[in-house]
Amino acid sequence: MTTAQPLDVQPTPLALLLLGREADPRSERGVECPGDLPSPSDPDLVARARAAKEKLGDRVFVLGHHYQRDEVIQFADVTGDSFKLARDAAARPEAEYIVFCGVHFMAESADILTTDAQAVVLPDLAAGCSMADMATAEQVAECWDVLTEAGVADQVVPVSYMNSSADIKAFTGKHGGTICTSSNAKRALEWAFEQGEKILFLPDQHLGRNTAVRDMGMSLDDCVLYNPHKPNGGLTAEQLRNAKMILWRGHCSVHGRFSVESVEDVRARMPGVNVLVHPECKHEVVAAADYVGSTEYIIKALEAAPRGSKWAIGTELNLVRRLANRFASEDKEIVFLDKTVCFCSTMNRIDLPHLVWTLQSLADGKLVNRIEVDPETEKYAKLALERMLALP
Repeated sequence: MTTAQPLDVQPTPLALLLLGREADPRSERGVECPGDLPSPSDPDLVARARAAKEKLGDRVFVLGHHYQRDEVIQFADVTGDSFKLARDAAARPEAEYIVFCGVHFMAESADILTTDAQAVVLPDLAAGCSMADMATAEQVAECWDVLTEAGVADQVVPVSYMNSSADIKAFTGKHGGTICTSSNAKRALEWAFEQGEKILFLPDQHLGRNTAVRDMGMSLDDCVLYNPHKPNGGLTAEQLRNAKMILWRGHCSVHGRFSVESVEDVRARMPGVNVLVHPECKHEVVAAADYVGSTEYIIKALEAAPRGSKWAIGTELNLVRRLANRFASEDKEIVFLDKTVCFCSTMNRIDLPHLVWTLQSLADGKLVNRIEVDPETEKYAKLALERMLALP
């Protein structure tokens, strides 16, 4: 029997910044808590969180995304990926407060799927998502104008990744499209191609490309990349007319940093290793891996893996560390695919002090950091989500 070994990962300067309590005003919504945030050195944080949660009882339901810190996950009533958690929240209509330990777009989705009587709370409003922020409503509306001018808009069906803002989900619903997760992206694309000839895939180019090419047999030439920072997206009308997949120029800041060199390095260091990566990774990384799948797929693959097997995982570090510790007793050697990729920066903004502050505020009758989607946006975003739920 082996014991859990610390993963050989060197945090980058960015990781050190974002794992602390600093904020980069150029890239994040700087939000201060209205009140005193407990010190991270407070030895009573765990006891304070437990006491507040017990006082609230069934009135509160705490959701914990797989990428959250262990100190936060320990208080989650359920864990999962973003869509699973939003559905779990909708299945608990008796809970007055839904505390979502994740990022902003996830809390928005939970608000869309829960009742008006429930309040969805995000412990730190600065916990956004860089990928979701890469597609704004104004940019996507401009993109649609470009498609219209090129004479192809009536052939295009938008498919938006769950990792998108409520505004983008609403745009998708209004234009006849659907939402997808990393688990059902192929089914979503198949449905969309039954509705139209082309797909506008938002906002993660890598998931769109990998699904189209790896899972559906298209060629890279069938895909074009729309860059919202260039005139006409950097594309000609002819390119748009010839394309089947119009990919938005967005990516995950964590998954996008894994490289083919990372794969080659781990294979050299660990003969017989299985390389398992998330489909948000670059196409060349996915092509070099042995297995590709969503967060839930990764967890299930490791659960089913034989004793003594070796795995290099290309996804967020908090989850990889948790899995390495969990399966150490089964002699499964699990390492992080790269030595320098940072944690998910905004996920890590939800820490124990913010959770304690949130739970104690709710226990004292103070509703804080509520996430509310306006009725018009909710209407069309919910329509897009319902189309996804109806996929065969």
